[in-house]
Amino acid sequence: MASYFNIISYDFGDSLYLRLHGDFDGSSANELFNILKEYGNAFRDIYIDTNELKMIHSFGRDVFQKNLDGIEKQLKNLMIIGANKHEIAPKVPDH
Repeated sequence: MASYFNIISYDFGDSLYLRLHGDFDGSSANELFNILKEYGNAFRDIYIDTNELKMIHSFGRDVFQKNLDGIEKQLKNLMIIGANKHEIAPKVPDH
């Protein structure tokens, strides 16, 4: 489990902005995935900001990517942004 991780969320009408802070490991990946699964259909656009991630564990990235593959179609427009976007989900295209 990561020593420190949290997600700060902002709701901008039909957009959800998720700012990730701290270390991203398997439990962090599951926490993020659960938010996407629960709220993904409620928003047109979802932004995941990776700028504040300190350490990205390969296991966390793998867990997130595996889970994301299962729900990508139900997410209308997921955009992973920030300095660490390719570290967390390298298969997601640039927007």
